[in-house]
Amino acid sequence: MKRQKRDRLERAHSQGFKAGVAGRSKELCPYQNQEIRCQWLGGWRDAQEARSVGLYR
Repeated sequence: MKRQKRDRLERAHSQGFKAGVAGRSKELCPYQNQEIRCQWLGGWRDAQEARSVGLYR
């Protein structure tokens, strides 16, 4: 995979994680592209899991 593509996916995951930690809804995902959207939602889910075990409030 190209570095440029990987960076975009990593950035989407990171932004999704930040949104999840902040308590934002997954419906607010800004991406339409399926691949990038999946990465964003994956980050969001990771944040929700982290919040459920008490790592974030």
